[in-house]
Amino acid sequence: MIAPFNPDLDLEINRLLKAPVAKVWRCWTEPELVKQWFTPKPVVTRDVEIDLRPGGRFHTVMVMVDGSEHPGEGCFLDIEFERRLVWTDTLEAGFRPATSAMFGFTGCILMHPEDGGTRYIARAIHGKREVARQHEEMGFHEGWGTVAQQLEAFARTLA
Repeated sequence: MIAPFNPDLDLEINRLLKAPVAKVWRCWTEPELVKQWFTPKPVVTRDVEIDLRPGGRFHTVMVMVDGSEHPGEGCFLDIEFERRLVWTDTLEAGFRPATSAMFGFTGCILMHPEDGGTRYIARAIHGKREVARQHEEMGFHEGWGTVAQQLEAFARTLA
């Protein structure tokens, strides 16, 4: 069970996407599809590895406009087909403690059918208020909001 939203520790995007849950799920779980929408353009997601099981690896490499690369390493904690993905950057694959975590957060993607589309909730759960504020100041709402728009647009193109 996912903890209830805590405004002191959590950041959240809550949108109704005009794409069915099955397509949104595919966008989140198929590496080649993730590359198409995962980072706010013009940033590029170059590499994606998804081992879709608890303890499995969730790895991305983002390439910034200046050419710098930012790897993201995480571990899936909970997966419910076409409903929920939960991962953390505080663990690596196999539940091994991470050697370096950018924020030390748990990411939750919740989705369910609504009005012919998908109710999409993307939440970043933090352990410390100052870390949540830092994540927010780095542009959480703008970045994750833009990514939600890109996800919706891309999901609608899938057959």
